[in-house]
Amino acid sequence: MRHFLTTVDWSRDELQAMLDRAASFRDQPAGQPLAGCSVALLFLNPSLRTRASFEVGVFELGAHAVILEPGKGAWGIEFEPGVVMDGDAEEHIAEVAGVLSRYCDAIALRAFPLFKDWSEDRKDRVIKSLAQHASVPVINMETIVHPCQELALMRTIQDHIGRPDGKKFVLTWTWHPRPLNTAVANSALLIASKFGMDITLLVPDNAYLLDEQFMDAGFEQAEASGGSLEVTTDIEAAYSGAEFIYAKSWGALPYYGKPEQEAKLREPFRHFIVDEKKMALTDNARFSHCLPLRRNIKATDGVMDADYCVALDEAENRLHVQKAMMVELIGKGER
Repeated sequence: MRHFLTTVDWSRDELQAMLDRAASFRDQPAGQPLAGCSVALLFLNPSLRTRASFEVGVFELGAHAVILEPGKGAWGIEFEPGVVMDGDAEEHIAEVAGVLSRYCDAIALRAFPLFKDWSEDRKDRVIKSLAQHASVPVINMETIVHPCQELALMRTIQDHIGRPDGKKFVLTWTWHPRPLNTAVANSALLIASKFGMDITLLVPDNAYLLDEQFMDAGFEQAEASGGSLEVTTDIEAAYSGAEFIYAKSWGALPYYGKPEQEAKLREPFRHFIVDEKKMALTDNARFSHCLPLRRNIKATDGVMDADYCVALDEAENRLHVQKAMMVELIGKGER
């Protein structure tokens, strides 16, 4: 039994097999390889694309999705070990994972960090606790990484610019009214480096560098795959010659849990918006974003409405790659 918690745990060949299967699913109906199966979808945080794509994907594979929102339509869950449960949570993850493992063939979880203490949140203990106690595959629907988004991004890259090796991939920070989770940025770095791309991480200040565990993984994977990773604050140099631009907003980790202080650092950098002038510097690059995107904050209307914007393709690919991944994990129809 394997979990899908982070792509770091999967080889490039294994991930490519999922991407190839996703393309096949997109081109022709998958049939119902998971007929008779059930997948529990636990949402601790809001979702549009993740919930819709998983629920539709499970249905199209012939399985049944059990949607749970702990604290709303389901009991609140305690994830810490050894705790005296005298707070709001009614159930411990040990029992939740145990029960759902007996009902369902896989369990997926969406659980954002708490934005209080990065030294704790960086450990990703919530989903690791679920995986520890589950006896069926566990799927990460976004915690401090977003591996499903990674698959959709790489499927989209391969669809539009072909083999990714040696292609210039720019991961650019963009301004946002509030500090956001670093998960998608972490994941974009992980998947691009896994697949041999020449990555430029464009940030306005070194305070916006990603956590060292992801920076280190990015450098290590880039070296192993024949790609590269560089960091710059130079907008023109970053965009020049780029073949794929990926935008995301995220908070500065040195100010994690201190939004007022972080806002002062962030305020002068509104010009990091993706606009037509910057895109004109590229080598006819495609542009994408995981969505949701605030227009004329992260990217202009002109960029979002251009033929080179493939954000909707990436969003569609969430459906196909997740179906491929679930078949790989559950695989009842192919045993």
